[in-house]
Amino acid sequence: MSVAGRLGKPGRGRIFEIEVRVTDQQRILVTSEAFGQIQVERAVAEFRAGRPVCIAGQDTSILALSVEAVDADMAARLGHLAEGRARLAVPAPRLRRLGLERSEGGVIALPQLDLRRIATLSVDVDARIDAPVAALSPLDAAALELARIALVLPAVIIVPVAGEQAGLLSVTTEAIAQFRTIEADDLKLVARAPVPLEGAADSEFVIFRGGEGMRDQVAVIIGRPDFSQPVTVRLHSACLTGDLFGSLKCDCGDQLRHTAHFMAENGGGVLLYLDQEGRGNGISNKIRAYKLQAQGFDTYDADEVLGFDHDQRRFAFAALMLKQLGVTSVRVMTNNPIKIAALEDAGLRVASDQRIQGRLTDQNVRYLASKRDRAGHFLDVETEAVIVPPPIHGGAKD
Repeated sequence: MSVAGRLGKPGRGRIFEIEVRVTDQQRILVTSEAFGQIQVERAVAEFRAGRPVCIAGQDTSILALSVEAVDADMAARLGHLAEGRARLAVPAPRLRRLGLERSEGGVIALPQLDLRRIATLSVDVDARIDAPVAALSPLDAAALELARIALVLPAVIIVPVAGEQAGLLSVTTEAIAQFRTIEADDLKLVARAPVPLEGAADSEFVIFRGGEGMRDQVAVIIGRPDFSQPVTVRLHSACLTGDLFGSLKCDCGDQLRHTAHFMAENGGGVLLYLDQEGRGNGISNKIRAYKLQAQGFDTYDADEVLGFDHDQRRFAFAALMLKQLGVTSVRVMTNNPIKIAALEDAGLRVASDQRIQGRLTDQNVRYLASKRDRAGHFLDVETEAVIVPPPIHGGAKD
């Protein structure tokens, strides 16, 4: 069975689509940097729709296609173009699951576009490497980065081609490499309005465009915090299953609601709701990881099977959101030392940090223990009683 069959095949049109070109007149309206961003955004849409994208380097080009989109028809079309030169690009975590200790990703030759072999190498739990693995070229690395930005499975079929291909969208390796940094820096406040919340009636939603993910970012200003003093802040990555549906597999929903109530009762604060579902892997990959967790893998091993490192998220743009609101010093509510360091690295003063933990359930204890033991989160999951560990920064520090 193909990867598409195993993972759920997305809707897909023909392999050849109309390429969107920017005319000389249109170039007058956008900078070269903006043009690169536009092309990556379009390439992301193509990737997510299951269509190949042409990636251009200095001297060579490739066609790149997510393994999620490969079925028998697509394999036959690509095979005709590849003439035995296709390869599969996979990241380092997936190579480790295949039995190779690698710190960088690699490529595996695909003399034939065998759907079963592609699926085995890309997602099978018990698979082992069956051929030599070459280093990633800059084009291969760009293809994997495009997959990450598009929030699809990080395994890509590569076909070498001569230059741009008529009818296919083309994007440069440079534009892909710069995309996330430019997107994070180009953060704009686009809307704000009061939105009364249960338990925090005096709240305002402030919407930013940019950062990470596919949607806008949200800052919820609760109460009337004094921005001239350290402001209570939480960076909360979106969790559809926990925040909205009350999943017992995590404590995200509890953390979200407890934060809002705490801020409302303690001088106000700013809750950042960030589009970083599944530690930045996207909802579809998060649910794939949940399926693996149901088979006995812990949260980080499940991600590694799929080709992801422990955490794909970046938080510098969250600090920029706070700065645009006028925040310079924070009291951060988090169990995650990476978030504390990210705020400090971005130039914000962390006056103190405070732990926040939700209910322990039979379904989330192992997940929370893994975060404590493997990612260094400050959590106590030994008993039903929530014991708050001491903060890194003194609680009385201003």
